[in-house]
Amino acid sequence: MRTRVTLLVGFAAGYVAGARAGRERYEQMVKLGRKATESPAVRKATRAAGGKATELTKAAGQKAAERMPKITETAKNSASKVREQMDKLPGRKSGDDEPAAVNGTRPADDA
Repeated sequence: MRTRVTLLVGFAAGYVAGARAGRERYEQMVKLGRKATESPAVRKATRAAGGKATELTKAAGQKAAERMPKITETAKNSASKVREQMDKLPGRKSGDDEPAAVNGTRPADDA
């Protein structure tokens, strides 16, 4: 709740400040933003960050590929354990084809 209030107050303050500044100030900020993005230093930093992101992505992909067999094996083992536990429940793979009742008990033998 506190986060919402803070967000709304910030939004309202920005709206009021923007409305008071007017169109001229908006155009001035856009012009400064464009000038900054066209700056050689900013372009160089952007390229460096992009290169680093590419390296990290490749490294993460390789690590994931290395770990995939282990993850797959863990998942298979977990699934087989769950299946074993499910098979122990009444009415599941009991050897005879008699279904269990709703509460999991079997009907009494008539003989």
